[in-house]
This record gives sequence, structure tokens and C-alpha cells, in this order.
Amino acid sequence: MNVVAAQHSDGFVVYDGVQKSYDGETLVVKDLNLSVARGEFLTMLGPSGSGKTTCLMMLAGFETATSGEILLDGKPINSVPPHKRGIGMVFQNYALFPHMTVGENLSFPLEVRGMGKSDREKNVMRALDMVQMGAFANRRPAQLSGGQQQRIALARALVFEPELVLMDEPLGALDKQLREHMQFEITRLAHDLGITTVYVTHDQTEALTMSDNVAVFEDGRIQQLAPPDVLYEEPRNSFVAQFIGENNTIDGVVKEIRGDTCVVQLDGGVLIDAKPVNVSKVGERTRVSIRPERVEANKERLADDAHMIKAEVLEFIYMGDVFRTRLKVAGNENFVMKTRNAPDQVRHKPGSMIEIGWMPQDCRALDCPQ
Repeated sequence: MNVVAAQHSDGFVVYDGVQKSYDGETLVVKDLNLSVARGEFLTMLGPSGSGKTTCLMMLAGFETATSGEILLDGKPINSVPPHKRGIGMVFQNYALFPHMTVGENLSFPLEVRGMGKSDREKNVMRALDMVQMGAFANRRPAQLSGGQQQRIALARALVFEPELVLMDEPLGALDKQLREHMQFEITRLAHDLGITTVYVTHDQTEALTMSDNVAVFEDGRIQQLAPPDVLYEEPRNSFVAQFIGENNTIDGVVKEIRGDTCVVQLDGGVLIDAKPVNVSKVGERTRVSIRPERVEANKERLADDAHMIKAEVLEFIYMGDVFRTRLKVAGNENFVMKTRNAPDQVRHKPGSMIEIGWMPQDCRALDCPQ
């Protein structure tokens, strides 16, 4: 086992130097070392083609790792067939048997495992009650709504009491309101039952809402692994900063580095202070990152050491709970300021010049992709 995996040998799920290629040349998963603790809710987040679903499918046993080892509860499972891994699975398309009733759908995985009829019936009803579908045991999938079918798919994954459940974009087919409701339901169930959960999605809000930890994938690698608040507040690189939430960026050059602060000359010529995260030397190109909600036009809401800069108002949008103001800042015409709807909050008119500011610690100097 390599050094990284050895450090996480206590993980319930461990990927140890795992790589995957479909054609023998191009790696879609590159040297993956990842540990998931027992009872943890981990989300694999990333755009299409980033490698997240392939990682899930290798853990499920539907894909085989080209190299490296996957361990479950300390035991290698690369050569263990899917049906012997004892893993619950939930898919976006529900994968329910249309010719079976709800009860029969849930009973099937128990029957395969050789469980007696009376025990099967008890487990089925317990699982249905968990997802508040106890009254639907005799219905067929076609008689259920999308949300109800997803609840049944979840109950089927839990019915044989697995220690690990894998979910691949399970809420993608649901409408926004139902999807948000199911996010909380799944998280509550996972934590109440102490189930280890590995969840795949490309929806950043879903990942931030549901997870204990989030692994952000891009180009077959984990770009950052962290709890949701750390991921949002302290992105490690430009990709994570842009992929997680809305983000403002301005390119520039590092002019000075002094401890936990650096001075950046923006391409428009303005000098600003930032937190050096992904820069190491003077003269290096950088992309500074600042969240829209950390930008203020009211000086009274900022501390004395706030950085102030002139901006032109291009667009003002009323969004109910917040105001969204698009600005031109240091040549960037898509710089956004989000301010909460409050009686003392000014509604800036397009064409006007204003001064905006932010705290230096909220501005991060990251890598500058070409």
C-alpha cells in the first residue's frame, strides 16, 4: 500500500492508487487516493467527464480498476463481483422492476440473499416506513409519481441493511422543490442509520447541502477534498473557486509577498491586497477570487483595512431576498456584487460610478489558467 493510502488505512472505503483507462492509453481516473470514514456522507462532485461516476462504478463493481486497489472495511474488493459486495445502489432512473409490486421490488434483493419469507416481509415494511411509503407496498412503479419511485428505489437500497450505499445522480429527474425535499430526507436517513454514503452529482448546491465531505473532480483527479464550508470559503485553486458557487475573478501579477498577504497589480493597473493561496513568487501571474456576497458598496459595513476600488454599474437586478449588481471592475464586465435586501441598501442605477470594497482576507490569489 502506498504512503497516502497507509495514512488512511482506517477508512471504511479506501481507493489506493486507483487508475482507470477504457482504451489502454487515456486515463479517465488518475492515481486516486481517497479514504471514506465509516458513517461518512461523501459526495463526488464534478462536471461531466471528470471521472466521478467511473470512481463510483469501480466501487460498485460495475467497472474494473486498470491499476490500484479498492478496499472495503480493510479488505480488497477488486475481484469481488458486485452482488457479493453487500452495497446498496440508487440510480437516477430508479431501476425498479415494472412487473413487480413495490413490496416485491424490495423483497427481491432479500430473496436473492436467501432470507426467509417472514423476515423478508418485516424488512420490506421497515424499509418502506423509513421513506414514508408503507401504504404503497401493493402498487406497481407505473402507479407512482417520480418522487415516490425515488423513495422506493432508496428503500430498496436500504432493505438489506447495507453498511455502504452508493447513489449516482439519484435526484436528477425530480423537480426543484421535490429534489430539495429529498436531499434532506436522504441526508437524515443516512445519518440516522449510520450508513456510509458515496454520492455522485454535478449539482454543487446538492453537494454543499448534503455532504460531510466533498471531493471535487476534474480531469480524472480530485482537485480538493474538504467539508462544504471549507470548500466554499477556502478554494485551493481556480477550478474549485469557479465550480463551487458564484465567483468573481480578476487577473493580475504578484508584486509582493509578505506572510499571509500579497500585493497584486491587476491587469487594469490597480494594486490590491490578497491572501496568497496558489502563488509563490513575485512576478507570477495570478487570478484573484472574491465571492459576490463579500463585496460591499457601503463602507460602514466594512472594517478600516478594507480594500476599496472604483466600479461602473452595468446592471441592477432585484431578486427578492438579495440585490444582484453587475459591475465593471478593472476591465472585468461580469463582476457581481450580491447584497441582501435591506431598507438601507442602495439600489444602484446602471451607468453610475460607485466605490466598492472587500476585506483582504476574503480575496484569494489563485493559479492563473492559460
